Formats: sequence, structure tokens, C-alpha cells
Amino acid sequence: MENGKEKIRILKNGPYVVTGRVPLYIERIVPDGDGNGESYAKGKEYETADCYSLCRCGHAKTRPFCDGTHKEVEFSAPETACRACYCEAARVYEGGTIDLLDAPELCARARFCDRFENAWRLTLKSSEAHPEYEERAVYEANHCPGGRITVRKDGVEIEPCLPKEIGLLEDVYYGTRGPIFVKGGITLTDEDDAEYETRNRRALCRCGGTRNMPFCDGAHLRKKHMKGSDE
Repeated sequence: MENGKEKIRILKNGPYVVTGRVPLYIERIVPDGDGNGESYAKGKEYETADCYSLCRCGHAKTRPFCDGTHKEVEFSAPETACRACYCEAARVYEGGTIDLLDAPELCARARFCDRFENAWRLTLKSSEAHPEYEERAVYEANHCPGGRITVRKDGVEIEPCLPKEIGLLEDVYYGTRGPIFVKGGITLTDEDDAEYETRNRRALCRCGGTRNMPFCDGAHLRKKHMKGSDE
């Protein structure tokens, strides 16, 4: 490993190995009155370590850390996600003052995109006369943990400034543990140590059930073993 470089490596049918002293903590999706994502709230923070392994199968007894249970349950997780870069894979919705990029396969079901009016409608309605639509669309897109949607204005993607850290998402509304929220452009590599595109926001599956491995597709909402909290 490059000295000091924050990195996550996916082990074949095993955990995510995190190196580079990446801060790790529990982070809750705080819902609004309708159950949509409204904000994030930090919970328990773990002691920062040079290297640690995060459970990917969802069954570890030492969660969030791997304890080898993936071998007992014969966890199989071939990587199925598209390796095309986001800007090529995403569909573009053109609006008045902004555009919205959308890659549906990266949806982690956090529901921030419905916080106000949904981000797609806000984009279409955006105009110089109504800047509030643009502001709300940016808010919704920038809170999307999987990076499914991104607002683009004048050819430039608008991204929040995020530190290099990992949040273990918990969905308060559904009472379930969610994906691993990787922030700030941390390097992600596959089992052969080949790099994925570096992104500011991404959500990694930790229930073992995604159809878009290694990225979350909301499967945790259907998994009984993901109920509860790690705190």
C-alpha cells in the first residue's frame, strides 16, 4: 500500500479491507415526517486503526468488523457492477438552470431525493426566477450516499466537500442497518487490486444481498439480519 493512502480493497468472497487510518463511525439517516431522508446524525465513533476489515456478508457476530463468518455461510459475491465511469453510465435530465445526472443502479434507497419535491422535477422546474428549485435539487443530490444523482451546472458537477471517512449507515425510519457510506474519494479496488473510478460519494453493500456488487441497491431493507443497530 502507498504510505498514507486511504484505500478499501474487496477480498474475494470476503470482507472490505480498509487501510490508511480511515475514520469509522455509525451514521444515521434521520427521516422527515414522511419517512424521506432529511439529514445525517453521527453516532458511535470507533477507534481509528491503521487497518481493519469490515463485514460484507452481513452475518458477522463482531459487526461491523469481519470475524470469518463469510466462510461458514459460504458467502459468494462476484463483482457485477458496471465498470464504466459515472459520467458515461448516467442518464442526463436537462433542466432550466441545471441538469441532473442519474445512474439508477447506484440507488441505496436513502430517500433524500424525495425530501422536497423529487430531484428530477426540481431540475425540470429550475429557473432564474425560482432559484429555490435549484437549491433543493442540489441539497437532495448532495445527500445521496450512493452518488446515484448529481447536479451539474454550466458543465460542472456540484459536489459537497467531504472528508475521507466511512459512515456505517443506519436507517432510522425502517430500523435497519444500511450500507457503508464511503466519503471523500477513498480509493476502492477489486479482488485483483484494480481500481474502480474514484468518487466523492459511494455506498457499499454490507448485507450481502445486492445485485450490483459491491454497491448497495437497497437489498438491506429486505434482510431480517440487518434489523437493529450496531451501537
